[in-house]
Amino acid sequence: MTEHSKTDGLPGMQAPAMPQVLERAKPRNDRMSDAKIECNACPVLCQISEGRLGACDRYANRDGQLLRVDPVVFLRRTLEQDEPRLVPFAVGDAQAPQWNGDVLGTDQVFVTGVGSSTTYPDYKPAPFIVSSQVDGVDMVTVVTEGIFSYCSFKVKIDTDRFLGAEQANVRMKGEVVGHVTTAEYGSQMLSLGGVHHLTGGSKKEGRVTVEMMEALGNKQAVELTIDGGAQLVIQAGRAPIVNGVQEQRMRVGCGSAVVGIFARQFLGLADEVVVLDDHITGVLTEHQAGRCLDMKPSGIDMRGRKSTPGRYFQVANPGNGWGGTDIADPLSIIEGWDAQVAWPGLRLLMTSTTGEHAAWYVLNEQLQPTPQDMPAAVRAIVERIGENCEPSLCSVMFLAGAGGSLRAGVTENPVLLTRAIKQALVNVTCGGAPAFVWPGGGITVMSDVLRMPERSFGTVPTPAIIAPIEFSMRLSEYQALGGHMAYVRSLQEVLSQGAWHKEGAPTALQWQPQPDANPWPLGQAPMLG
Repeated sequence: MTEHSKTDGLPGMQAPAMPQVLERAKPRNDRMSDAKIECNACPVLCQISEGRLGACDRYANRDGQLLRVDPVVFLRRTLEQDEPRLVPFAVGDAQAPQWNGDVLGTDQVFVTGVGSSTTYPDYKPAPFIVSSQVDGVDMVTVVTEGIFSYCSFKVKIDTDRFLGAEQANVRMKGEVVGHVTTAEYGSQMLSLGGVHHLTGGSKKEGRVTVEMMEALGNKQAVELTIDGGAQLVIQAGRAPIVNGVQEQRMRVGCGSAVVGIFARQFLGLADEVVVLDDHITGVLTEHQAGRCLDMKPSGIDMRGRKSTPGRYFQVANPGNGWGGTDIADPLSIIEGWDAQVAWPGLRLLMTSTTGEHAAWYVLNEQLQPTPQDMPAAVRAIVERIGENCEPSLCSVMFLAGAGGSLRAGVTENPVLLTRAIKQALVNVTCGGAPAFVWPGGGITVMSDVLRMPERSFGTVPTPAIIAPIEFSMRLSEYQALGGHMAYVRSLQEVLSQGAWHKEGAPTALQWQPQPDANPWPLGQAPMLG
């Protein structure tokens, strides 16, 4: 029987070796050189030569030992004037104090799964099972890097522009890596990655998909094309670039909402206001807001399907023009004017939901709208519409199912972990960032990549994504759910006896600041569905 490289702290290991230092494995067969090491951190089982890296670039053979190349990321905070304050630590930074092994202050330290190694194969306890105290309560955090095949990214793109039809394929380097999904208020949505693209297509599709997912999760820019739609450059926390043009604003609301919000401000300055939108186009005098203000009907005859008074569907097709439609000339959505109602001199404002497009017209004697200079007071309201639009950004949410390896790394009876999470006894984080746990069966988590540490994501060539995950709970709860109590180590021991102290080994400990928006992982309530 093949002896795997030891990454797990199982009985027989020479204490106090930590999970980042892996012992050399015996050759699987006679054809494997004694100078090589078999890595079992994923199912690929690379045979790594001296001084070389495995296929994932995460493990290396150094002097006959299998080492985790990337550092384990620790978070730390301090308290100042009874307020939490997160402070950055960096290895090699002369201004940053280095850990001296003192147990004092360990309640301010959190071990993340970034760089911690995996639980594969499934029989292993997690690489780190760390005990600490929080406000006098004994806690334990089970830390690992998950190998995720069942995972994807949900991307919210703040734009009214037409990106592609719902269900249209999204491609990278010609390969299908996702699809357009249901649009949300002021944003277009993409679903990228997923098990079918990772493993259900060609080898090239899987390689390109995992490349895209790693880059997107690590907050890098990704170039995509949508069948029958737009070319995109998307990056978490940055404005999307659509067909070579960087987006600026997310709409304040649909056309009907804009009419309602600003109706009172338009009163007395305009006789009619039309807010053009690809979803609901609003007409002020017909709208309930206009009626409540006793505005005189204008007699306008709109194209499209009337929904309720002052609200019109399908006035135009989706596109890159006014209000996310294909309209370049806003007057083209007006069929005409009721001569019994409209009057010469009627003042008409047409604007988009972001205020980026706006035009001012006055009806002539033939009841035809003629362009005029927009009055300053009206221009100010249009600018206020723009002011109320938030900056256009891309939001990237990591969505994954925590399966067998992860749960077995926590307890010998995985269903107890699932139940404890649903009972709010266990807090789940991803690199210390809050993770929303979806309702229903299993452990399906979702986390904002912007709130996770830098370089949180990696890959293995199966192909699959590597991402951090941590389970924090009371020590008593961990014992009750059948946790691997024999592998619980104090935080002081982890810090003082880690692999980063081994002579000749590369630095494997790194302090990172936690985003200010994140609650401290050991003090936050679980985010449950």
